Amino acid sequence: MSTIDTQAAPAVKLPPAPRIPKALQGAAFAICRRELMHRMACRYGDAFQLNAPVFGRVVVVANPQLAKQVFTASAAVLGNIQPNLSRLLGAGSVFALDGDDHRQRRRLLAPPFHGQSIKNYETIIEEETLREIAGWPECKTFPTLPSTMRITLNAILRAVFGAEGAELDELRRILPPWVTAGSRLAVLPKPSRSYGRYSPWGRLAAWRRSYDVVLDKLIANERADPNFENRTDVLALMLRSAYEDGSAMSRNDIGDELLTLLAAGHETTAATLAWAFERLSRHPDILAALVTEADTQDNELRQAAILEVQRSRTVIDATGRHVYAPVFELGEWGIPRGYSIIVSISRLHADAEIFPEPDRFDPQRFIGSKPPSFAWIPFGGGARRCVGAVFANMEMDVVLRTVLRHFAIDTTTAPGENYHSRGVAYTPKDGGKVVVRRR
Repeated sequence: MSTIDTQAAPAVKLPPAPRIPKALQGAAFAICRRELMHRMACRYGDAFQLNAPVFGRVVVVANPQLAKQVFTASAAVLGNIQPNLSRLLGAGSVFALDGDDHRQRRRLLAPPFHGQSIKNYETIIEEETLREIAGWPECKTFPTLPSTMRITLNAILRAVFGAEGAELDELRRILPPWVTAGSRLAVLPKPSRSYGRYSPWGRLAAWRRSYDVVLDKLIANERADPNFENRTDVLALMLRSAYEDGSAMSRNDIGDELLTLLAAGHETTAATLAWAFERLSRHPDILAALVTEADTQDNELRQAAILEVQRSRTVIDATGRHVYAPVFELGEWGIPRGYSIIVSISRLHADAEIFPEPDRFDPQRFIGSKPPSFAWIPFGGGARRCVGAVFANMEMDVVLRTVLRHFAIDTTTAPGENYHSRGVAYTPKDGGKVVVRRR
């Protein structure tokens, strides 16, 4: 008689949940998500439950070991969070994909945002920065966020399409209101109908239709270019790319993916840059050292300052996964199928055990050392880490270098700006205000 060893399935064991009515939890999550998570973490520790609009039952974690478990789990166990930004960006967006489909799409998207391709975009970003700051007022307080929004939008448009013209002017008109509205609607339930063209979802759909018309013209122009095979812009690379089986991306997938790059690739970087100006204007010693460095070819301190801005003024405060396994073992907890797990980025970035004196703005903490993999995660983590992270880092580096070479930024003793929620992203409440003078 033989015995067969069987492994018992993990038991469901959920972390504590606040005794707050579902409606109040949902309202707090939608209106003041960051503050809610911080209050819950202070009360319940590194893991707790919430009942959130859009996502339903979620477990929030704020511990690097738990984050590592989430980010290293296979896609069959923890998959793409449901629902996700594909509600806004389309079913062909990388946000919509999971498993092998997601892996293959990332492989197609990687080349434009790594290696020599990145170097090719530096000139574009410097040109757009110089164009924008030429109009900056001297000796007068003004918000930098509108400028950084224009710089990053124009830079990503040129990187993606490789040209100027009427079509790009139309995209400059369409995309800012689309991104603003989409960011706010992303954290709210989507109604079963749009309620007409004047409703928020109706306007979003109208802007999308206008975007598709422009994109069709741009695709036709690219394909008609005699030099098409040698073009290095992202659209040309997508049109020439192929999956492992030899098939090409569909027109709908290209449209969704480019919209993802344009939307996600400009708002978050612009917000981080505005936070950088807000932070540097309040830290004269760091600012002076960065100005000195900007006149050289070095960028060690500037890179450390960018990392510290991303840590201390987190623009995207959370990332998540959906549980597909019967039960997912997460530390001492057992999370059942159907739940979502949200990693609180802002709480991890404020962990005093990993980042001593977390409220202090200190780029020196990143001089000579890399950020910890599962505690510093402004771009998310694991297989779903932002594909444009390298591009965004380079863009912030070039913008800051260019500004510091041409303008002196006045310092201030005013309190730091509060956070302003745009829905998905967080920006400085007053837009990252500064006073500048030409050097």
